[in-house]
Amino acid sequence: MIKNLGLAFKLIIFILTSTTIIFVAAFVYNYHYSKKTLLKNIEENARNLTLSTVYKIETVLRSVEEVPLNQASIIEKYPYQRQDLLKLVQSAVANNPEIFGSTFAFEPYAFNPTLLYFAPYYYRNNEKIILTFLGSDSYRYFYLDWFQIPKEIDSPVWSEPFYDEGAGNIIMSTYSVPFYKKIDGKNKFRGVVTADISLMWLKDIVSSVKIYKTGYAFLISQNGVMVTHPEKQLIMKESIFSIAEARKDSTLRQVGRKMITGEPGFVPLQDFVSGKKSWMYYAPLPSNGWSLGVIFPEEELFADVSRLSKQVLLIGVVGFTFLCIVIAFFSRTITKPLGSLARSTSEIVKGNLDIELPEVRANDEIGKLTRSFKEMKVALKEYIANLAATTAAKERIESELKIARTIQMSFLPKHFPPFPDKVEFEIFASLEPAKEIGGDLYDFFLLDEEHLFFVVGDVSDKGIPAALFMAVTKTLLKGTAEPQLKPSDILKRVNLELCQDNESNMFVTVFCGILNFKSGELLYSNAGHNPPLLVRAGQEPEWLELPKGFFLGVFEESQYDTKKVELRSGDLLLVYTDGVTEALNENKELYSEQRLLETTRTYPDNSPEELVNNVVNAVKSFSKEVSQADDITVLALRFKGIKEDSPYPGFFQYA
Repeated sequence: MIKNLGLAFKLIIFILTSTTIIFVAAFVYNYHYSKKTLLKNIEENARNLTLSTVYKIETVLRSVEEVPLNQASIIEKYPYQRQDLLKLVQSAVANNPEIFGSTFAFEPYAFNPTLLYFAPYYYRNNEKIILTFLGSDSYRYFYLDWFQIPKEIDSPVWSEPFYDEGAGNIIMSTYSVPFYKKIDGKNKFRGVVTADISLMWLKDIVSSVKIYKTGYAFLISQNGVMVTHPEKQLIMKESIFSIAEARKDSTLRQVGRKMITGEPGFVPLQDFVSGKKSWMYYAPLPSNGWSLGVIFPEEELFADVSRLSKQVLLIGVVGFTFLCIVIAFFSRTITKPLGSLARSTSEIVKGNLDIELPEVRANDEIGKLTRSFKEMKVALKEYIANLAATTAAKERIESELKIARTIQMSFLPKHFPPFPDKVEFEIFASLEPAKEIGGDLYDFFLLDEEHLFFVVGDVSDKGIPAALFMAVTKTLLKGTAEPQLKPSDILKRVNLELCQDNESNMFVTVFCGILNFKSGELLYSNAGHNPPLLVRAGQEPEWLELPKGFFLGVFEESQYDTKKVELRSGDLLLVYTDGVTEALNENKELYSEQRLLETTRTYPDNSPEELVNNVVNAVKSFSKEVSQADDITVLALRFKGIKEDSPYPGFFQYA
């Protein structure tokens, strides 16, 4: 009976029974002792370590803040002389080792009407406390942030870290407290009391944090600037955001935003110095809005987990050894039929569909698979026969499309210059279909010895239907155009013809014109087409004002108007289809009418051929790797004028 059981059932009996016993014990052990205990303790320890360091720094910062706050209170309540101020500042530095320097910085002329600057500054230099006076033409302290910001916000404030060349000549941060004098019952700002701390002092506190072997702590300012870090080249030269930008690390950038807004957190990230996987706990300093980050290397953080994983691996090796013995014992009875089937199917892969498959001896999955392969052989033979016929048909269709493209392009004028004996004008056009065959059209021909008819159109669809509609439209336009008809009359007649039996509801936009190349008079009409560009000689390109007119082939009652413009010698008209302005680049941006205007402005004196080629190349360069979605058609016509001995005064041959 066992040979009639399914293959999956056999594998469950002989393999899963063994693996269940082994891996349930291993993973239960690993899960409960790794996830439940270790991860919970890691985050708690990280929080405690970070907050204890924040507390150390905060304790010192609070004590530093008390000094200028008390001094500001004293100077506001009691009268003072110059020596009194000097003693106050000196004692503040001498009695508080955390303070690097301090000063009373007065507003200009506030201490003495004859003194622009008055800011006695005591600071530490090794074991000495030295007095200097701030303020000079090169160091106008009352314009600096540590003076201006507390003045403006009327509140004490910690400054961003800075290098003070005029005072301590070190990297420092300043706590500034504004002080006032009551005049006529109102408090008037007189200056600020400051207390400077050296970043070297902060660096010593932060670097004292020991995290495993390679972990470390760092401090950033309220703007994200590195205040302390084991890598000295980062201090005051990089911010957490510039590092994130250089490494393209969006996670670090998000963490930086949370740090400068005063949020705490515990997150996984890559150490931005070593590049190793790490965890970071960060917490703010309440005093000045700075933030402390502590990096925990993951491989050191989870060292206990690694040891536990090795134990699990050892259990797994022993279990798999036992499992291999079990599989080896039963594999011959299970895999022998599969081996025979595999050898037969390898011949099928090589293309031998006449190979005999093993005889079906059981009703399990192997027997079903063998029968499926037999059915597959028959299906493959039929598929290959159908594929050969389909491929031949496809090649025939592709050949016919190439022929259709050749025929379609032969409809269009492509020999330039088309009228070598006509010196009064130049004309050039180009059409690049988006598919094998397209729906755009252009044409031009002489109506008589003084009039040139030209047209550019765009059918609403692509491919063979659009090509047929384009051919009909072009034929109707050429058959209808006559010297005595206005362009609007031509469009009206063609529209009536196209509306007849137009069951596919296709339509075409058209711009057409008749140029009197003896006088320069241009009559034109429009059927829903893009506005052409008119480039007057020596002037900026401008959009040609269009008369109203709906698409051709939609409504029989559509009306069209004719407008007139006088061309002067050297004027050029650029007509195009929306495949130019609506070409897309990889960012889904349109080439747009504005870019076409800029391209035309760049090459105003080009010949029509050069201008058309420049526009087409500009569109292709803009689109780059994006495949062309619409036909691109451009036509340029330049009126050159006539010779000076012509009966038409005011025109001459354009040079």
